[in-house]
Amino acid sequence: MSEEEEKAAEKQESPYQTRGFRFVIGTVASALLTGLASEMLNQSLDSGGWVQLIGLGVTVLLGAITIIQYGPAIRRSWQHSGDSAPELHATAEEAEQWMIALGSHGGGMAAAEWYALHEEWLRELLMAEKPHVDTIDDFARICDALEAWYVRRADPDALLQLSDLLNAAAEVCGRRDLAELAAARAATAYRMLGDLDTASTRLGISDNIATHTRTAAAMTTRRQVERALLSLARADRSPAGNDRDEAVLNARDRLDEARLKRPGPDLAADVAIAINLAVVHLYQQDAEGALDHLRPAVARATAASDLSGQAHALELMGVAAWMQGNKHEAVGRWDHAAHLYAEIDEVEGHARCLQHLGSAEVAAGHLTDALELLEQSAMLRRTESEILAKYLDAARQTADLPVVADDAPHRTVGWLGRVLTTLKGFVRPSV
Repeated sequence: MSEEEEKAAEKQESPYQTRGFRFVIGTVASALLTGLASEMLNQSLDSGGWVQLIGLGVTVLLGAITIIQYGPAIRRSWQHSGDSAPELHATAEEAEQWMIALGSHGGGMAAAEWYALHEEWLRELLMAEKPHVDTIDDFARICDALEAWYVRRADPDALLQLSDLLNAAAEVCGRRDLAELAAARAATAYRMLGDLDTASTRLGISDNIATHTRTAAAMTTRRQVERALLSLARADRSPAGNDRDEAVLNARDRLDEARLKRPGPDLAADVAIAINLAVVHLYQQDAEGALDHLRPAVARATAASDLSGQAHALELMGVAAWMQGNKHEAVGRWDHAAHLYAEIDEVEGHARCLQHLGSAEVAAGHLTDALELLEQSAMLRRTESEILAKYLDAARQTADLPVVADDAPHRTVGWLGRVLTTLKGFVRPSV
C-alpha cells in the first residue's frame, strides 16, 4: 500500500463517525430551516399582497423539504416501535420462559414440545429482524433460548448460524458485550463440530473483545469451562500417554478456576461444573473421585428441579459403578437416568443410556434384550456412533464382543451435555 493510500485509509471515517456527523449537520440544518421559515412567515404576515403570498409559499416549500428529508426516518421509527418492538419483546419473554422450563421437573416435556413447534419460526424471525438499539436485547434473549435448544439437540450448524446472527446485530448496534458472547457461542459450535483449533481461536476473539462490566465474571467463567471441554476433546483424540494426561489436567485446572471464580451462588452452575469435574476423574480412572462430585451434583440438581442435570449425574454414576465392577448398580443408575431423560424428552441422553444398558446386556450374554435396547438407541440418535455399531453387530452375533475398556465408561467427552452455554446467568450478560 502506498503512502497516499495509507493516509486515505487513516482519514476514512467509521460508519458510526459518519452517522454521527450526519446527525449533527442534519440537526443544525433543521434548526436553521425552522428559524428561517419562522422569520419569513412573520415578515410576510406583516406585509401584504404578493409579499405575503411569496413568504407563505417559501415557508411551505421549506416545510416540504424538511418532511421529505426526515419523514422516512420518523416513519420507520414509528413503525419499528409500534409493530416490531412489542412483538419481539413478547416473543423474547415467551422464549425465555420456555428456556427456563427446558429440562425442569415441571415443564421439561412441554418446553421440548414448544421448541419443536416454534424453533423454525424463531429462527426466521431473527433473520428477518433489522438490528436496532431499542430491540437488540430482546433479539439476544431469543438467541439465548435457541442456543439452549441447539446445544441440547446437538445441532452445531444451527448454533453457528445463531452466533453469526448475533454478531452481525451486535456490530450494527455497537454492543461489544454481545459480540463477546457471539464469539464464545461460535467456539462451542466449532467444538461440537470437532474443529478444535477454530474453537480455540474464537475463544481468543471473545477474550480480546471482552468488556469489563459487572457481568464480565460470568463470561470469563463460560470461557474457562469451554476451554476445559476443549481440553477433554483433545484428550479423547489422544492415545494414552503424556499428551492425554496433560490435556486432562489442564481441563481440571480450568474447571477448578471456574468453580472458584463463578459469579455468585447458582445451583445450575454448581451442577454443571461438578459433572465436568467428575468427567475429569473418570478420564483419570478415578471412579471414587468422580462420585465425590456426582453425589452433591444429584442433590443440587434435585433441589433445583433440574431433571436434566440429575439424569446426567446419574448416568455418570452408572459409568463410575461399572468401572468399579458394580454392574448391577450401574444398570440401575442407567435405567433411572433413561427414565428421567425420557420424561423431559432429552433424546440424546435417552439414547446414550439405552446404549449403556444394551452394552451391559451384551456383556451378560443376553443378546435378544441387548438387540432391542441397542436398536432403540440407534433409532433415537441424531449422529452415528462407532461403538454402538460394534455392539449392534455383537448382539446380532455377526461380530465379536467389543472390548469394554475401549467403550465409553471413561470416554465421555461426546456426551458432556451439561455445558455452561445453557446455564442461568451464563447465557447472556445483561447491561
